[in-house]
Amino acid sequence: MKVIFQQDVKGKGKKGEVKNVSEGYARNYLLPNNLAVEATSGNIKTLDAKKKSQEKKAEQELADAKKYKEELEAITVEIKAKSGEGGRLFGAVSTKQIAETLKRMKKKVDKRKIMLDEPIRALGYTNVPIKIHPEVTATVKVHVVEE
Repeated sequence: MKVIFQQDVKGKGKKGEVKNVSEGYARNYLLPNNLAVEATSGNIKTLDAKKKSQEKKAEQELADAKKYKEELEAITVEIKAKSGEGGRLFGAVSTKQIAETLKRMKKKVDKRKIMLDEPIRALGYTNVPIKIHPEVTATVKVHVVEE
């Protein structure tokens, strides 16, 4: 019997897959527990429509991420910090400070998306990568100036 899985079933199939399973398994377990529906032509058309709408949504998210990347790369984030001799900072500039400064500039970025290997410990410009989308990474200039 052909069924369309509504949820992931371990060892049998993932959500959205159309597979052949034994009739008893489908009638006694999958269908009563709403884990799958019978693969009729109507249900298959509904599944195709859902897949198309998800693809459109993913394309739109990617386009929005690319637009946001351009906006972020056009700005320079300026952070003031106390420093000693030779441009060394007392402490460091962390991803949290960068995210807060961006928030004040009306650019919302989650601090976990800022891919800074280690905190900035010197004055000057630093290019900081920010992962906006799994396929889109923006590079923002961070300028650390003396307070």
